[in-house]
Formats: sequence, C-alpha cells, structure tokens
Amino acid sequence: MTLRLGYGTNGLTDLRLDDALALLADLGYDGVGLTLDHMHLDPLAPDLAGRTRRLAGRLDRLGLQVTVETGARYVLDPRRKHGPSLLDPDPGARAARTRLLVRSVQVAADLGAHALHCFSGITPDGTSPATAWQRLESALTPVLDAAATADVPLAVEPEPGHLLATLEDFHHLRALLGDPGPLGLTLDIGHCQCLEPDAPADCVTQAAPWLRHVQIEDMRRGVHEHLPFGEGEIDFPPVLRALAATGYQGLTVVELPRHSHAGPELARTSLDFLRSHAPTIGATA
Repeated sequence: MTLRLGYGTNGLTDLRLDDALALLADLGYDGVGLTLDHMHLDPLAPDLAGRTRRLAGRLDRLGLQVTVETGARYVLDPRRKHGPSLLDPDPGARAARTRLLVRSVQVAADLGAHALHCFSGITPDGTSPATAWQRLESALTPVLDAAATADVPLAVEPEPGHLLATLEDFHHLRALLGDPGPLGLTLDIGHCQCLEPDAPADCVTQAAPWLRHVQIEDMRRGVHEHLPFGEGEIDFPPVLRALAATGYQGLTVVELPRHSHAGPELARTSLDFLRSHAPTIGATA
C-alpha cells in the first residue's frame, strides 16, 4: 500500500492559506490537514459556503486531498484555549462547540474531505468522570447525526490530558454511543509514544478497524510535546509499515502546531524523512 501524506495547516499559520497549499503541492504532498481557524478558513466569518466552494476548487486544481481538523486554540473564545469544550459545565457553551462541529461537518462534506477530526476536551474542575462522559455523549450526538447525513466520518482523537485520552477511552465512547457508523478514530502516532502502554506500531494495528485519520510527528515517552522527526524516541519504519498494512486510505498528516515559524522548511524535511523511512510512500497523483 502507498500511504498518502499531508501536512497540517496549524503548522503553517505564518503563511496565507493559498501560499501554504501551493507550498505543499510543490513539495509533493498528497494532501493537507486543514484546521478551521481565523487565519485560514474561518468557520465563523461571513460567506462560509462561498469561501469553502472556492477552496474546494483550489484544492482540486492543486491535486490535494483534505481532512478537516477542529483543534484551533481560540476559534470560539479569545481568552480560553480550546474553550468552550464539549465538556463545559455551561450547557449553552457546550452547545456552541457542538454547533461549530456540525458546521464543520458541512465544510468537510463540501470539500470532499476524508474525515472530520475532533477531540473531547479537558474535564473541568469539580466534574466527575461519569458526568463528563455523559456530557460528551450528549454533545456529540448531533454531530454524529450530521456526519451520518453528510456521509463524513467523525474521527475522534485521544488527546493526552483530555477526558478521552487513550484508545481504551475511545472504545468506552463507542460503547456509550452504541457504536454508531460515522464514529471513527484519529490516531496521533506521537500520542501513542507519549501515553499508550503499547508501542506505536502495535497501536496502529489495534486501531485499524476504526482508523479514519492519522497524525504523525516525533515525541518522547511521558512528554506531550510535538517534535520534528528525529528529535524524539519513535522508531518510525515499523509504524509506517503497520500503517501501510492496514489498508488505510486517508491522509497521514504531519502535526507540528508549535513550529509554524519554521513551517516551510519542516514541511520539506518531514516529507524527506517519511519517504526515506518508508520507500513505498510517495505522491499518488
């Protein structure tokens, strides 16, 4: 199998979106992980449908596939990172996040995206685990309904420090929701190294039936810090072989959100690294 490689726009925030897309196409990436945010495709600004339609045309002309990501830090609240979340104590605040995700489902559908990514959020102080899971289940239900209607998989990401932090937590959510068809998984390879009990390559194999989106970067055990390839502890050839063996057809997106200052160079060196560590990887166009 040939893996399809992308680069996340949250690691290219110093570039205009059109420039970022041209860069990735010129380098030979297969696609882009598009974070909906004010500096690129703002999901809250006027004429979202028109802007999305124009972007879809640009992606088509460049030959880039896309996954839509919703991890923008301050898109809803300029004072609270990732706030409000799906776990917010205020029902109205939770509803605002749900509305954003439902809107994002439509963006993903209009772009022909492989999946829509999201995560749970951090459990608020004073909130019991049972209450947090109940809030997550309730808040995600309208999103899953929208995803089913649009035929766009919802790829939930286990995130260190969040309520849903591990693969085991993802399966707990599946059980709570009754294993709905649109529910899938975003697997971040660095997070596997950081937090999971098994090696990243084994995590890939275990996650294969639910895999809808993949993020990749280097990381160290027990430290949630996204690192350029070669600066962490991950042995990548087994990971890339495991990914190829799953038959996964979506994008594998380089995720370096704190390295935008060096984004163009890291986009180049990241692609070189992945290709050199897995000779089957290459552009599919």
